Amino acid sequence: MSGGTVLILLIGLVVGAATGVLVYRLVQQRKIQDLEDQARDIVASAKKEAEAIKKEAILQAKDTLLQMKAEFERETRDTRRELQILEKRLVQKEENLERKAEQLEQKEKALQAREREIERSEREIAAEREEIRLIMEEQRRTLERIAGMSVQEAKEMLIESIEEEAKRDAAMLIKRIEAEAREIADRKARDIIALAIQRYAGDYVAEKTVSVVTLPNEEMKGRIIGREGRNIRTLEAVTGVDLIIDDTPEAVILSAFNPIRREVARISLERLISDGRIHPARIEEVVEKVTEEVEQAIKEAGEQATFDVGVYGLHPELIRLLGKLKYRTSYAQNVLNHSLEVAFICGIMAAELGLDQKEAKRAGLLHDIGKAVDHEVEGPHALIGADLAKKYGESQTIVHAIAAHHDDVPPESVLAVLVQAADALSGARPGARKELLETYVKRLEELERIAREFPGVSKAYAIQAGRELRVMVESDVVGDADIVLLSRDIAKRIEAEMTYPGQIKVTVIRESRAIEYAK
Repeated sequence: MSGGTVLILLIGLVVGAATGVLVYRLVQQRKIQDLEDQARDIVASAKKEAEAIKKEAILQAKDTLLQMKAEFERETRDTRRELQILEKRLVQKEENLERKAEQLEQKEKALQAREREIERSEREIAAEREEIRLIMEEQRRTLERIAGMSVQEAKEMLIESIEEEAKRDAAMLIKRIEAEAREIADRKARDIIALAIQRYAGDYVAEKTVSVVTLPNEEMKGRIIGREGRNIRTLEAVTGVDLIIDDTPEAVILSAFNPIRREVARISLERLISDGRIHPARIEEVVEKVTEEVEQAIKEAGEQATFDVGVYGLHPELIRLLGKLKYRTSYAQNVLNHSLEVAFICGIMAAELGLDQKEAKRAGLLHDIGKAVDHEVEGPHALIGADLAKKYGESQTIVHAIAAHHDDVPPESVLAVLVQAADALSGARPGARKELLETYVKRLEELERIAREFPGVSKAYAIQAGRELRVMVESDVVGDADIVLLSRDIAKRIEAEMTYPGQIKVTVIRESRAIEYAK
């Protein structure tokens, strides 16, 4: 290609580029102009909308202001009406208060007048009272002069007369009520007690105060004593029992307060005599072994007692204490056998009364459990037994029945009364207990002495082995109504001053005799 052609092409390119730039600028200017026109239109439209919004806001504000003004005026009118109503009420109240004040003033005047009238009446009454007092004083002096006694003497005579009459009425009422109650209660009680006794047959007891060990010969006494008394000292030391070796032929007496220790000593001594080897070491060995055997026997005796009665779930310690009662006696009656007897009687009476037999047997079996430790713990055996029963998980009903069976606490349940009755039956039935002759005679003399100390009693006799007290009274001193009170007073005195098994019947007898001789 030639140079002229290239030049032309270059010029064409330059002209084209310049033309393109010019066209681009024109186009850009046109766009800018359009954008400015749009902006002016938008601003104008915005101004128009703002003017419209402003006008609308102004209109709304005016409407709101008008509404608030109308609401304020309405509230003001309502408030004004309420104030007017309140004002009227206040005016009415003021008028009412004024009327009430006037009424109160009138009442006050009337009260003042009434007070003056009352004061005047009081003065008149006081004057009349003084006049009456003077008249009565005059009459009293006249009566004293006529009757020959003072007012105090007449008052005492009247009180004494009323008291005597009240006593007679009370005695007759007590006698009638007791007769009616006894007629019903005794019949039922006799049936229940008779049934309980018929269904239980107990053994007669034999009096036992010491343990006696039989010896094969007299030479055995020397062997028991040992050289310089070492054997007997060892035996007494390890068993806690006193050995009495006297002139009794072929016998040794064991004496101890604790019956279990006495039993251990008896068995140990019998085994030593049978074995023939008697020396301190052997004595200690045998006593230790026998002690273990006796403890096992105590446990078995307690378990057998619970099995015989049908009482289960007892604490093992209570069972062991029951077994210890096997070696405890009261009035020569074995306490374990007595407890079994009371349990059976309690169960029978509970069945007759429709009560829980198992609970009754449980209370009867445990009622004397305190006697197992009463030589170790101070206090009445009933309260000791109640504490033991409570300690080893017995119910409050059982605990109370044990505590109340000797009235150390007042009985508060039927079960407690049943245990009392069964305990009295077991101890009072024929052959159940024995007393020493001196104690028996002293108890009879004490019964008669208590009865003779009452005024009007002429003679007193203890009969039926001390189960009944017959009291003879002087008919001119003690009346028919008084014998009821006298029998109750004697019974209360016996209960307070004496200790005895079972119960004592007090019979007061009053009779009038008229004697004349035909000549």
